[in-house]
This record gives sequence, structure tokens and C-alpha cells, in this order.
Amino acid sequence: MIGTDVVGTETAGAHGTKAGALARLRVKLCYLVRHQKSVNLDAPTTFNELVQCRKLLNRDQRMVTLADKVAVKAHVAALLGNEWVIPTLWHGTEVPNFPDWPQPFVLKSRHGCNQNIFVREQDIDWPSVRARTKKWVKRTYGRWLDEWLYGQIPRGLLVEPFVGTQGQLPIDYKIFVFGGRATYVQVHLEREKRHRWIVLDRNWARVSAATADANPVCPKSLDRMLDAAETLARGFDFVRCDFYEIDGTPLFGEMTFYPGSGLDKFNPIALDKMFGQSWLDAGGR
Repeated sequence: MIGTDVVGTETAGAHGTKAGALARLRVKLCYLVRHQKSVNLDAPTTFNELVQCRKLLNRDQRMVTLADKVAVKAHVAALLGNEWVIPTLWHGTEVPNFPDWPQPFVLKSRHGCNQNIFVREQDIDWPSVRARTKKWVKRTYGRWLDEWLYGQIPRGLLVEPFVGTQGQLPIDYKIFVFGGRATYVQVHLEREKRHRWIVLDRNWARVSAATADANPVCPKSLDRMLDAAETLARGFDFVRCDFYEIDGTPLFGEMTFYPGSGLDKFNPIALDKMFGQSWLDAGGR
């Protein structure tokens, strides 16, 4: 189990080197293209600016284990209990010639994000799946966005049982924890077909802009998820902890330290500053 209540293990990245200067330039350019404005890396005030600073400067080794989709499960089980953890059916660096796991299942990379294949049918094109996953393992995820920690995670793959119902992906509850306090919940809907999200506070009051979507139904296990997120985030000024709820039972998803690589746009934009202030109040630089 990682000592999450130990603070002060962060060290500066290659900020003063030639590589650090190039990374800083890349971050500035990516931010400018995405947000159509310059990033303030010297005195950040918004959430997305703070994510850029974390990418450039934070080399906390704890983040590596906690972002590793295989290694983090033992940590979560030790702190919350085995019942919170989705079982790993297999993990390795190359999937076998034929899938021998109960369907449906999810095949994903252990060292990256948004690298998932949902297998629901017997007649899936498995050679195509194998070719796709080989590309995942071959490449260091996050290098082009200067997401340091993903390059430290062993490249690999894992298989988990599909936890949705009737073939549909479960709602994803992404809890933003600042200074050990679960503050906001980003609810992700229809992630495969019409992906969108709504942000609510811990009391389930909506803080993101009004849309055609009604507020999502509050999960029965919200209080348990908030408590679990705070337990997992202890010792960090900020981390996002993700969960699902299946038949009223909460399940851990993953922990994220660079949400959206700091390039996702908030709606309204004022949320970027509000989230940033929560992070600064928690001790962010």
C-alpha cells in the first residue's frame, strides 16, 4: 500500500534544461491552439493552467503507481476492500491468439487513457484487435502532450469483465478531490455514442451550464463514493477519482492526475477559475 498520507515527495522536472524548455514550449503551443489564449505557467490561476504546471514540474512517483491500471488495484483493495475493485481477468504485453475470457469484456492499456476495446460479440475481428493493441504497447502514451507519468508506467494490457448493463457502458462518476475534500462530480453520459458530461457539486447541485439534459439521477452510493475518493486522494493537493455504480454498488474505475491533459474546455468557462481556486486553496503552486 502506498503511503498516501505522506506529503512532500514532489520534485521539479527538467524545468531548467534544454528538454525542459522544449516541453514548456510544446505545452504553451498546445494550450494556445486548444484554448485560443496564452497559458500562465509562472502564476497559474485556472485548473487547466495548473494541470500544465503539474505536467512540467511534478515528478511525484506515487502518481505513477496510482495511474497504473494494474498496480492501482492492490492499493484500492487495501484501502477500500476487494469489493470495490473490478477483477483483472488477464494482463500482459500481447493478447493471445484467441480470446478465452467470458464475454462481454473490456480490453484496455494499463499505461494510457482512452485505449479501450469493448468486446460484446463472438464474431469480433480478433486479428484487428491484436494489431490495434500492439500499437498501444509499442508507443509511450502521452509523450506528445508532455504527460510525464504515463511514460513511467510499464507498457501493457489488461482485460476486465464488462460492468455495464444490457450492453451499455455504465455512467462514469469522476470525482475531483482538492486537498482531501471531494468537491465536484463530473458525470459522463453515453460515452460511446453521444459523449457529454455534467458537473455537480458534492451536494448534487448542478454547477455546469444548463443543457438539454436534465440533471442525472443521484447515485444511491454517492456518499460512499465521496468517502472513498477522499480516502484514495489523501496526501495530494488534487487528484480525480473515478467510479461506477452497478445495481447500487460502487466500483472503482481509475485515478487521474492530468484530467483532459488540461485541454478540456469548461462550460461555463468560469468553472476553470473556480476549480483552479479550489486547487490553489489546497496547496497547489
